[in-house]
Amino acid sequence: MAEVSIQEGESLENALRRFKRKVQQEDIIKEIKKHSYYMKPGEKRRAKQALSRKRLRKKQRRELE
Repeated sequence: MAEVSIQEGESLENALRRFKRKVQQEDIIKEIKKHSYYMKPGEKRRAKQALSRKRLRKKQRRELE
């Protein structure tokens, strides 16, 4: 769990900025979205394969350039 303590003389905006950065680094938002709804095993497999195909196409496109 991300936790940020406000240092002496630090503004609330700076502390909030540090907190947002920490949350982003720990991939908390990504985990919440991933577990926000149930995916059947077949759907999960198809999504994984689609992502793999997308990465492969992107890699091939970069090699051509």
